[in-house]
Amino acid sequence: MIRKINQYLINWKNSPYRKPLIVQGARQVGKTYSILAFGREQYENVAYFNFETTPTLAKTFAESIDPAYLIPILSRISGQTIIREKTLIVFDEVQKCEQALTSLKYFCESAPEYHIVVAGSLLGVAVNREEFSFPVGKVDMVTLHPMDMEEFLLAAGEEDLVAQIRHCFETDTPMPSALHDAALAYYRQYLIVGGMPECVEKYLATKDFILLRHTQALILESYLNDMSKYNKENEIKKTRLCYNNVTVQLSKKNTRFQYKLIKKGARAAEFENAIEWLALSGIVTRIYRVEHPQKPLDDYRDIDAFKIYISDVGLLCAKKEIIAEDVLYQSPDLDGFKGGMVENYVCSQLAVSGYTCYYWMSDRGAEVDFIIQREGKIIPIEVKSADNTQAKSLAVYIGAYKPPYAIKLSTKNFGFTDGKKIVPLYAAFCI
Repeated sequence: MIRKINQYLINWKNSPYRKPLIVQGARQVGKTYSILAFGREQYENVAYFNFETTPTLAKTFAESIDPAYLIPILSRISGQTIIREKTLIVFDEVQKCEQALTSLKYFCESAPEYHIVVAGSLLGVAVNREEFSFPVGKVDMVTLHPMDMEEFLLAAGEEDLVAQIRHCFETDTPMPSALHDAALAYYRQYLIVGGMPECVEKYLATKDFILLRHTQALILESYLNDMSKYNKENEIKKTRLCYNNVTVQLSKKNTRFQYKLIKKGARAAEFENAIEWLALSGIVTRIYRVEHPQKPLDDYRDIDAFKIYISDVGLLCAKKEIIAEDVLYQSPDLDGFKGGMVENYVCSQLAVSGYTCYYWMSDRGAEVDFIIQREGKIIPIEVKSADNTQAKSLAVYIGAYKPPYAIKLSTKNFGFTDGKKIVPLYAAFCI
Protein backbone atom coordinates (compact mmCIF):
# COMPACT_ATOMS: atom_id res chain seq x y z
CA MET A 1 0.00 0.00 0.00
CA ILE A 2 1.18 3.50 -0.83
CA ARG A 3 1.92 5.58 2.26
CA LYS A 4 2.66 9.30 2.15
CA ILE A 5 5.50 8.90 4.61
CA ASN A 6 7.51 7.15 1.91
CA GLN A 7 8.36 10.44 0.19
CA TYR A 8 9.40 11.92 3.54
CA LEU A 9 11.72 8.97 4.09
CA ILE A 10 13.29 9.38 0.64
CA ASN A 11 13.89 13.07 1.31
CA TRP A 12 15.42 12.18 4.68
CA LYS A 13 17.78 9.67 3.05
CA ASN A 14 19.00 12.21 0.51
CA SER A 15 19.32 15.16 2.89
CA PRO A 16 22.85 16.40 3.65
CA TYR A 17 21.54 17.34 7.11
CA ARG A 18 20.20 13.86 7.86
CA LYS A 19 20.18 12.72 11.50
CA PRO A 20 18.95 9.44 12.99
CA LEU A 21 15.20 9.40 12.44
CA ILE A 22 12.53 8.62 15.02
CA VAL A 23 9.19 7.48 13.58
CA GLN A 24 6.50 7.69 16.25
CA GLY A 25 2.81 6.94 16.21
CA ALA A 26 0.14 4.78 17.80
CA ARG A 27 0.35 1.01 17.68
CA GLN A 28 -0.69 -0.65 14.40
CA VAL A 29 -0.49 2.47 12.18
CA GLY A 30 2.10 0.80 9.93
CA LYS A 31 5.41 2.16 11.20
CA THR A 32 7.42 -1.05 10.83
CA TYR A 33 5.85 -1.94 7.47
CA SER A 34 6.56 1.51 6.02
CA ILE A 35 10.15 1.61 7.28
CA LEU A 36 11.01 -1.88 6.04
CA ALA A 37 9.37 -1.29 2.65
CA PHE A 38 11.41 1.92 2.32
CA GLY A 39 14.58 0.10 3.35
CA ARG A 40 14.12 -2.67 0.81
CA GLU A 41 13.48 -0.18 -2.00
CA GLN A 42 16.20 2.36 -1.21
CA TYR A 43 19.10 0.38 0.35
CA GLU A 44 21.22 -2.62 -0.48
CA ASN A 45 20.20 -4.33 2.75
CA VAL A 46 18.33 -3.76 6.02
CA ALA A 47 19.58 -4.64 9.51
CA TYR A 48 16.45 -4.98 11.65
CA PHE A 49 16.36 -5.15 15.46
CA ASN A 50 13.23 -5.50 17.61
CA PHE A 51 13.70 -4.76 21.30
CA GLU A 52 10.34 -6.28 22.23
CA THR A 53 10.75 -9.67 20.55
CA THR A 54 14.49 -9.85 21.32
CA PRO A 55 14.88 -8.43 24.85
CA THR A 56 18.49 -9.65 25.07
CA LEU A 57 19.41 -6.89 22.64
CA ALA A 58 19.25 -4.45 25.54
CA LYS A 59 22.32 -6.13 27.09
CA THR A 60 24.46 -5.07 24.15
CA PHE A 61 23.46 -1.43 24.59
CA ALA A 62 23.96 -1.69 28.37
CA GLU A 63 27.59 -2.58 27.73
CA SER A 64 28.29 0.43 25.49
CA ILE A 65 26.46 2.91 23.26
CA ASP A 66 29.58 3.84 21.27
CA PRO A 67 28.83 3.28 17.54
CA ALA A 68 32.32 1.84 16.99
CA TYR A 69 31.51 -0.85 19.56
CA LEU A 70 27.93 -1.44 18.44
CA ILE A 71 28.24 -1.77 14.66
CA PRO A 72 30.29 -5.03 14.54
CA ILE A 73 28.06 -6.65 17.16
CA LEU A 74 24.84 -5.53 15.47
CA SER A 75 26.16 -6.92 12.16
CA ARG A 76 26.67 -10.31 13.78
CA ILE A 77 23.30 -10.31 15.56
CA SER A 78 21.37 -9.40 12.41
CA GLY A 79 23.39 -11.56 10.05
CA GLN A 80 23.75 -8.51 7.82
CA THR A 81 26.94 -6.69 6.90
CA ILE A 82 26.27 -3.10 7.92
CA ILE A 83 27.79 -0.80 5.31
CA ARG A 84 27.97 2.98 5.61
CA GLU A 85 25.21 4.71 3.61
CA LYS A 86 24.17 1.40 1.97
CA THR A 87 22.52 -0.34 4.93
CA LEU A 88 19.41 0.87 6.72
CA ILE A 89 19.62 0.14 10.44
CA VAL A 90 16.19 -0.20 12.06
CA PHE A 91 15.56 -0.21 15.81
CA ASP A 92 11.94 -1.24 16.46
CA GLU A 93 9.99 -0.88 19.74
CA VAL A 94 12.87 1.26 20.94
CA GLN A 95 10.87 2.41 23.96
CA LYS A 96 11.88 -0.93 25.52
CA CYS A 97 15.56 0.12 25.65
CA GLU A 98 16.53 3.51 27.00
CA GLN A 99 20.20 3.09 26.03
CA ALA A 100 19.30 2.43 22.38
CA LEU A 101 17.44 5.73 22.25
CA THR A 102 20.35 7.53 23.90
CA SER A 103 22.81 5.96 21.44
CA LEU A 104 21.26 8.00 18.62
CA LYS A 105 23.09 11.05 19.97
CA TYR A 106 26.43 9.36 19.40
CA PHE A 107 25.50 8.03 15.98
CA CYS A 108 24.61 11.60 15.04
CA GLU A 109 27.84 13.07 16.41
CA SER A 110 30.49 10.47 15.58
CA ALA A 111 28.96 8.14 12.97
CA PRO A 112 26.55 10.17 10.80
CA GLU A 113 27.40 8.02 7.78
CA TYR A 114 25.20 5.24 9.20
CA HIS A 115 21.53 5.56 8.29
CA ILE A 116 19.33 4.75 11.29
CA VAL A 117 15.54 4.78 11.66
CA VAL A 118 13.91 3.91 14.98
CA ALA A 119 10.26 3.26 15.73
CA GLY A 120 8.17 2.86 18.83
CA SER A 121 4.49 2.65 19.63
CA LEU A 122 4.70 4.55 22.91
CA LEU A 123 7.68 6.80 22.39
CA GLY A 124 5.67 9.88 23.33
CA VAL A 125 5.00 8.30 26.70
CA ALA A 126 8.50 6.85 27.13
CA VAL A 127 10.48 10.01 26.43
CA ASN A 128 8.45 11.91 28.99
CA ARG A 129 9.62 9.60 31.74
CA GLU A 130 12.37 11.05 33.87
CA GLU A 131 14.79 8.14 33.39
CA PHE A 132 14.97 8.54 29.63
CA SER A 133 17.84 10.61 28.26
CA PHE A 134 16.33 11.88 25.02
CA PRO A 135 18.83 12.92 22.31
CA VAL A 136 17.51 16.46 21.96
CA GLY A 137 18.68 18.15 18.76
CA LYS A 138 20.44 14.99 17.57
CA VAL A 139 17.51 13.32 15.82
CA ASP A 140 14.89 13.98 13.18
CA MET A 141 11.30 13.09 14.10
CA VAL A 142 8.13 12.31 12.17
CA THR A 143 4.73 11.03 13.28
CA LEU A 144 2.90 8.36 11.29
CA HIS A 145 -0.88 8.47 11.50
CA PRO A 146 -3.47 5.99 10.25
CA MET A 147 -4.04 6.01 6.49
CA ASP A 148 -6.10 8.97 5.33
CA MET A 149 -8.86 8.96 2.73
CA GLU A 150 -6.41 9.49 -0.13
CA GLU A 151 -4.27 6.51 0.90
CA PHE A 152 -7.46 4.45 1.26
CA LEU A 153 -8.53 5.32 -2.29
CA LEU A 154 -5.07 4.55 -3.66
CA ALA A 155 -5.11 1.19 -1.89
CA ALA A 156 -8.44 0.53 -3.63
CA GLY A 157 -6.80 1.24 -7.02
CA GLU A 158 -8.60 4.57 -7.52
CA GLU A 159 -5.66 6.69 -8.72
CA ASP A 160 -7.80 8.42 -11.37
CA LEU A 161 -10.50 9.29 -8.86
CA VAL A 162 -7.88 10.80 -6.53
CA ALA A 163 -6.51 12.91 -9.39
CA GLN A 164 -10.01 14.14 -10.25
CA ILE A 165 -10.73 15.02 -6.61
CA ARG A 166 -7.52 17.03 -6.34
CA HIS A 167 -8.25 18.85 -9.62
CA CYS A 168 -11.76 19.82 -8.49
CA PHE A 169 -10.44 20.95 -5.11
CA GLU A 170 -7.85 23.24 -6.68
CA THR A 171 -10.24 24.70 -9.26
CA ASP A 172 -13.45 24.77 -7.16
CA THR A 173 -15.29 23.01 -9.98
CA PRO A 174 -17.96 20.37 -9.26
CA MET A 175 -17.15 16.70 -9.77
CA PRO A 176 -19.21 14.84 -12.37
CA SER A 177 -22.18 13.49 -10.41
CA ALA A 178 -21.30 9.83 -11.01
CA LEU A 179 -17.78 10.36 -9.63
CA HIS A 180 -19.09 12.45 -6.75
CA ASP A 181 -21.46 9.64 -5.75
CA ALA A 182 -18.71 7.04 -6.09
CA ALA A 183 -16.38 9.08 -3.88
CA LEU A 184 -19.11 9.53 -1.25
CA ALA A 185 -19.63 5.76 -1.23
CA TYR A 186 -15.91 5.24 -0.58
CA TYR A 187 -16.05 7.91 2.15
CA ARG A 188 -18.82 6.03 3.98
CA GLN A 189 -16.81 2.82 3.71
CA TYR A 190 -13.82 4.63 5.18
CA LEU A 191 -15.88 5.76 8.18
CA ILE A 192 -16.37 2.08 9.07
CA VAL A 193 -12.97 0.76 8.01
CA GLY A 194 -10.78 3.64 9.15
CA GLY A 195 -7.10 3.91 8.30
CA MET A 196 -5.37 1.12 10.20
CA PRO A 197 -3.38 -0.61 7.41
CA GLU A 198 -4.32 -4.15 8.47
CA CYS A 199 -8.00 -3.18 8.52
CA VAL A 200 -7.78 -1.51 5.12
CA GLU A 201 -5.96 -4.49 3.61
CA LYS A 202 -8.43 -7.06 4.95
CA TYR A 203 -11.50 -5.05 4.00
CA LEU A 204 -10.38 -4.38 0.44
CA ALA A 205 -9.46 -8.05 0.00
CA THR A 206 -12.65 -9.53 1.48
CA LYS A 207 -15.32 -6.78 1.87
CA ASP A 208 -16.14 -8.69 5.07
CA PHE A 209 -17.28 -6.34 7.85
CA ILE A 210 -17.31 -9.16 10.43
CA LEU A 211 -13.62 -9.91 9.81
CA LEU A 212 -12.92 -6.17 9.84
CA ARG A 213 -14.61 -5.71 13.23
CA HIS A 214 -12.64 -8.65 14.66
CA THR A 215 -9.38 -7.03 13.53
CA GLN A 216 -10.41 -3.68 15.01
CA ALA A 217 -11.32 -5.37 18.29
CA LEU A 218 -7.82 -6.86 18.52
CA ILE A 219 -6.27 -3.42 18.00
CA LEU A 220 -8.50 -1.89 20.67
CA GLU A 221 -7.54 -4.69 23.03
CA SER A 222 -3.84 -4.00 22.39
CA TYR A 223 -4.44 -0.37 23.35
CA LEU A 224 -6.04 -1.41 26.63
CA ASN A 225 -3.12 -3.75 27.29
CA ASP A 226 -0.67 -0.89 26.71
CA MET A 227 -2.53 1.21 29.25
CA SER A 228 -1.81 -1.48 31.82
CA LYS A 229 1.71 -2.33 30.67
CA TYR A 230 3.21 1.13 30.15
CA ASN A 231 1.42 3.20 32.76
CA LYS A 232 1.71 3.94 36.45
CA GLU A 233 -0.42 1.57 38.50
CA ASN A 234 -2.55 4.30 40.02
CA GLU A 235 -3.26 5.78 36.56
CA ILE A 236 -4.39 2.61 34.73
CA LYS A 237 -8.04 2.75 35.77
CA LYS A 238 -8.25 6.50 35.16
CA THR A 239 -6.73 6.17 31.69
CA ARG A 240 -9.20 3.47 30.71
CA LEU A 241 -12.11 5.51 32.08
CA CYS A 242 -11.04 8.53 30.01
CA TYR A 243 -10.53 6.48 26.86
CA ASN A 244 -13.92 4.81 27.11
CA ASN A 245 -15.56 8.15 27.87
CA VAL A 246 -14.21 9.91 24.76
CA THR A 247 -16.68 8.08 22.54
CA VAL A 248 -19.52 8.96 24.89
CA GLN A 249 -18.68 12.65 24.77
CA LEU A 250 -18.54 12.64 20.98
CA SER A 251 -22.23 11.72 21.04
CA LYS A 252 -23.07 14.96 22.84
CA LYS A 253 -24.21 18.07 20.98
CA ASN A 254 -21.38 19.98 22.64
CA THR A 255 -18.30 17.83 22.03
CA ARG A 256 -16.07 19.86 24.36
CA PHE A 257 -14.51 17.41 26.81
CA GLN A 258 -16.14 17.55 30.24
CA TYR A 259 -14.56 15.86 33.25
CA LYS A 260 -17.90 15.60 35.04
CA LEU A 261 -19.07 13.16 32.37
CA ILE A 262 -16.31 10.68 33.24
CA LYS A 263 -17.81 10.15 36.67
CA LYS A 264 -19.78 12.18 39.18
CA GLY A 265 -17.61 14.82 40.84
CA ALA A 266 -14.61 14.24 38.55
CA ARG A 267 -12.11 17.11 38.29
CA ALA A 268 -9.19 18.02 36.06
CA ALA A 269 -6.55 17.33 38.71
CA GLU A 270 -7.73 13.73 38.96
CA PHE A 271 -7.72 12.89 35.26
CA GLU A 272 -5.31 15.25 33.49
CA ASN A 273 -2.40 12.77 33.69
CA ALA A 274 -4.56 10.06 32.14
CA ILE A 275 -5.55 12.32 29.26
CA GLU A 276 -1.93 13.33 28.77
CA TRP A 277 -0.95 9.64 28.55
CA LEU A 278 -3.58 9.01 25.86
CA ALA A 279 -2.44 12.04 23.85
CA LEU A 280 1.27 11.17 24.10
CA SER A 281 0.60 7.58 23.05
CA GLY A 282 -1.10 8.77 19.85
CA ILE A 283 -4.31 6.95 20.72
CA VAL A 284 -6.28 10.20 20.85
CA THR A 285 -5.91 13.71 19.45
CA ARG A 286 -6.60 16.69 21.69
CA ILE A 287 -7.47 20.08 20.20
CA TYR A 288 -7.77 23.27 22.25
CA ARG A 289 -10.16 26.16 22.02
CA VAL A 290 -8.52 29.29 20.65
CA GLU A 291 -9.84 32.46 22.24
CA HIS A 292 -8.61 34.83 19.54
CA PRO A 293 -7.78 33.45 16.07
CA GLN A 294 -4.51 35.34 15.68
CA LYS A 295 -0.93 34.31 14.99
CA PRO A 296 0.58 32.43 16.65
CA LEU A 297 -2.53 30.40 17.41
CA ASP A 298 -0.85 28.48 20.22
CA ASP A 299 -0.46 31.71 22.24
CA TYR A 300 -4.24 32.12 22.35
CA ARG A 301 -5.31 28.60 23.29
CA ASP A 302 -7.39 27.97 26.41
CA ILE A 303 -5.71 25.01 28.13
CA ASP A 304 -8.87 24.31 30.13
CA ALA A 305 -11.14 23.96 27.09
CA PHE A 306 -10.45 21.16 24.63
CA LYS A 307 -11.98 18.37 22.58
CA ILE A 308 -10.67 14.83 22.27
CA TYR A 309 -10.97 12.64 19.21
CA ILE A 310 -10.03 8.99 18.66
CA SER A 311 -7.01 8.75 16.34
CA ASP A 312 -8.87 6.53 13.87
CA VAL A 313 -12.54 6.88 12.93
CA GLY A 314 -12.84 3.15 12.19
CA LEU A 315 -11.77 2.33 15.74
CA LEU A 316 -14.27 4.91 16.99
CA CYS A 317 -17.08 3.10 15.18
CA ALA A 318 -15.80 -0.24 16.47
CA LYS A 319 -15.78 1.03 20.06
CA LYS A 320 -19.33 2.29 19.63
CA GLU A 321 -20.34 -1.01 17.95
CA ILE A 322 -21.76 0.92 15.02
CA ILE A 323 -23.36 -1.37 12.43
CA ALA A 324 -21.78 -0.88 9.01
CA GLU A 325 -25.11 -0.74 7.21
CA ASP A 326 -26.25 2.17 9.40
CA VAL A 327 -23.33 4.25 8.10
CA LEU A 328 -23.41 3.02 4.51
CA TYR A 329 -27.13 3.68 4.14
CA GLN A 330 -27.27 6.78 6.38
CA SER A 331 -29.68 5.40 8.95
CA PRO A 332 -31.51 8.07 11.00
CA ASP A 333 -30.69 5.93 14.05
CA LEU A 334 -27.23 7.51 13.97
CA ASP A 335 -28.42 11.12 13.83
CA GLY A 336 -27.26 11.78 17.40
CA PHE A 337 -23.76 10.47 16.68
CA LYS A 338 -23.11 11.59 13.10
CA GLY A 339 -21.82 15.03 14.06
CA GLY A 340 -19.15 13.72 16.42
CA MET A 341 -18.20 10.88 14.07
CA VAL A 342 -17.69 13.19 11.10
CA GLU A 343 -15.75 15.72 13.20
CA ASN A 344 -13.52 12.83 14.29
CA TYR A 345 -12.98 11.86 10.66
CA VAL A 346 -12.02 15.41 9.65
CA CYS A 347 -9.65 15.76 12.60
CA SER A 348 -7.79 12.61 11.52
CA GLN A 349 -7.49 13.83 7.93
CA LEU A 350 -6.09 17.18 9.05
CA ALA A 351 -3.62 15.42 11.36
CA VAL A 352 -2.20 13.39 8.47
CA SER A 353 -1.74 16.64 6.54
CA GLY A 354 0.35 17.98 9.42
CA TYR A 355 -2.01 20.59 10.83
CA THR A 356 -2.21 21.55 14.48
CA CYS A 357 -5.94 22.07 14.91
CA TYR A 358 -7.90 24.31 17.26
CA TYR A 359 -11.57 25.19 17.56
CA TRP A 360 -13.30 28.50 18.28
CA MET A 361 -16.33 29.38 20.39
CA SER A 362 -17.86 32.79 20.99
CA ASP A 363 -19.14 34.04 24.32
CA ARG A 364 -22.68 33.43 23.05
CA GLY A 365 -22.04 29.84 22.01
CA ALA A 366 -21.30 30.13 18.28
CA GLU A 367 -18.73 27.44 17.47
CA VAL A 368 -16.43 26.71 14.52
CA ASP A 369 -15.26 23.10 14.44
CA PHE A 370 -11.65 23.64 13.37
CA ILE A 371 -9.24 26.55 13.04
CA ILE A 372 -5.99 25.91 11.15
CA GLN A 373 -3.15 27.92 9.69
CA ARG A 374 -3.01 27.08 5.98
CA GLU A 375 -0.48 28.65 3.62
CA GLY A 376 0.20 31.33 6.21
CA LYS A 377 -3.47 32.25 6.66
CA ILE A 378 -5.79 31.44 9.56
CA ILE A 379 -8.71 29.50 8.07
CA PRO A 380 -11.94 28.41 9.79
CA ILE A 381 -13.43 25.02 8.88
CA GLU A 382 -17.08 24.15 9.40
CA VAL A 383 -18.09 20.46 9.28
CA LYS A 384 -21.55 19.18 8.38
CA SER A 385 -22.41 15.49 8.26
CA ALA A 386 -24.83 15.92 5.33
CA ASP A 387 -25.57 18.59 2.71
CA ASN A 388 -26.99 21.04 5.26
CA THR A 389 -26.29 24.57 4.02
CA GLN A 390 -26.90 26.28 7.36
CA ALA A 391 -23.66 27.50 8.96
CA LYS A 392 -24.74 30.20 11.40
CA SER A 393 -21.66 29.89 13.62
CA LEU A 394 -19.37 30.19 10.63
CA ALA A 395 -21.22 33.36 9.60
CA VAL A 396 -20.64 34.80 13.09
CA TYR A 397 -16.92 34.01 12.84
CA ILE A 398 -16.63 35.51 9.35
CA GLY A 399 -18.39 38.67 10.47
CA ALA A 400 -16.08 39.04 13.47
CA TYR A 401 -12.68 38.15 12.00
CA LYS A 402 -12.95 38.56 8.20
CA PRO A 403 -10.83 35.52 7.18
CA PRO A 404 -9.53 35.47 3.58
CA TYR A 405 -11.94 32.57 3.02
CA ALA A 406 -13.60 29.77 4.98
CA ILE A 407 -13.88 26.06 4.25
CA LYS A 408 -17.16 24.23 4.57
CA LEU A 409 -17.06 20.42 4.55
CA SER A 410 -20.27 18.53 3.82
CA THR A 411 -21.64 16.03 1.30
CA LYS A 412 -22.22 18.85 -1.22
CA ASN A 413 -20.16 18.98 -4.40
CA PHE A 414 -17.20 21.34 -4.87
CA GLY A 415 -17.78 25.05 -5.30
CA PHE A 416 -16.97 28.52 -3.99
CA THR A 417 -19.61 30.97 -2.85
CA ASP A 418 -19.81 33.96 -0.51
CA GLY A 419 -16.21 33.57 0.61
CA LYS A 420 -16.71 29.89 1.43
CA LYS A 421 -14.80 27.08 -0.27
CA ILE A 422 -17.26 24.17 -0.47
CA VAL A 423 -15.45 20.85 -0.14
CA PRO A 424 -17.01 17.37 -0.05
CA LEU A 425 -16.09 15.37 3.03
CA TYR A 426 -14.25 12.80 0.96
CA ALA A 427 -11.81 15.52 -0.15
CA ALA A 428 -10.75 16.64 3.34
CA PHE A 429 -7.29 15.20 2.63
CA CYS A 430 -6.79 17.91 -0.01
CA ILE A 431 -6.82 20.66 2.61
